[in-house]
Amino acid sequence: MARRVGQDESAGANFIYMRRGRIGRLRREDSTLSHTPITILTGFLGSGKTTLLNRALRDPAMANTAVVINEFGEMSLDHVLAAQSDDTIMVLENGCLCCTVFGDLVTTLNNLYHAREDGEIPRFDHVVIETSGLADPSPLIQAFLSDPTLAGLYRIGTVVATVDAVNGPDTLDNHIESVRQVALADHILITKLDLIDPAQAKDAEAALTARLRRLNPAARISRIDDPAFDIGKLLRADGLDPGDAKADVRAWLNAAAYEQHDGHHHGHDEDHAHHDHGAHDHDAHDHHGLHDRDIASFCFVRENPIPREALRLLLDALQQNLGPNLLRVKGIVHVAEEPDRPAVIQGAQQLLHNLSWLERWPDADRRSKIVFITQGFDRAEVEDMIAVLDRVATRTAAARARAQSSR
Repeated sequence: MARRVGQDESAGANFIYMRRGRIGRLRREDSTLSHTPITILTGFLGSGKTTLLNRALRDPAMANTAVVINEFGEMSLDHVLAAQSDDTIMVLENGCLCCTVFGDLVTTLNNLYHAREDGEIPRFDHVVIETSGLADPSPLIQAFLSDPTLAGLYRIGTVVATVDAVNGPDTLDNHIESVRQVALADHILITKLDLIDPAQAKDAEAALTARLRRLNPAARISRIDDPAFDIGKLLRADGLDPGDAKADVRAWLNAAAYEQHDGHHHGHDEDHAHHDHGAHDHDAHDHHGLHDRDIASFCFVRENPIPREALRLLLDALQQNLGPNLLRVKGIVHVAEEPDRPAVIQGAQQLLHNLSWLERWPDADRRSKIVFITQGFDRAEVEDMIAVLDRVATRTAAARARAQSSR
């Protein structure tokens, strides 16, 4: 008998259907999971996302993972099915739960969560979301930071982008969506190197890797055919959980990659933009892609603590002035009023998530470090804005201090 999860049909909602079959009913007392980590899998059309997912869905390491795909028709699932109902959810032999987006993503993930909590579907502790090949991942990241339903149940773990070694350079030249996918990724997978002439493969990989590194200095770049590549470890990466006292915030931010890319440090509150330094002359379209030049990735480093009011002004100004051109921002901040624990900031496009706090600093380095990924705004413009806000915050704090002392 099929089980139905969702709102009343008269409301026009879509449902999760799941046949009991081998699933059984799970105990309600096991429902202790919160803020389930999400992996966003992105990549341009033909870059190998579907091949990667088909491989993942056969891997035992993907047990207890819900994989949200665009449509089942693209997936080779028949030989691994353990149960299926109404072409909406499939439970695979390796314990992976595969479902399609129905209605909208918020509805899909909300229903998945409650179906899990009610024991209607197997218990998953991680979600992988496949995006459309033409999709810009920024709005999806923004949704998990701002939508009350998603932000209350899930959190962004990692963003993975696939890049085709054969067509990737031309795709980056001609499609800004592919550039944004690369710029926003935490991990980039190079695919289809096996289709390149072996005599040219090494140079092609080096040129493509250098271009990807200029677009995104902090991303880990690997090739999908590397024998050491662990698909389960990649797609189930937890990312940063501010509530975990053992969270590795340095690895999540990877601010050191920007310093290494620049090759030298420029003093107090400075850190040069990667796209102006350290580039090597490979070939014309690699070095001078129009879309590449429109994307800036850089890390702002602040030696002194930032007053809470100055941080508030900064976050407001970022939303108002950069808006959709702020593809992503993430950082740890030394707030003057909270010296013993750093604030974590995350945002995408017009929205910045509420501050979260780590229990303690991970090491002796207490500098504020904020990574910006922007389109149409360069580093100098952002730093000028920060300098103005610094002066405003300083004057505001001084005025308040005078007002209090005169009472």
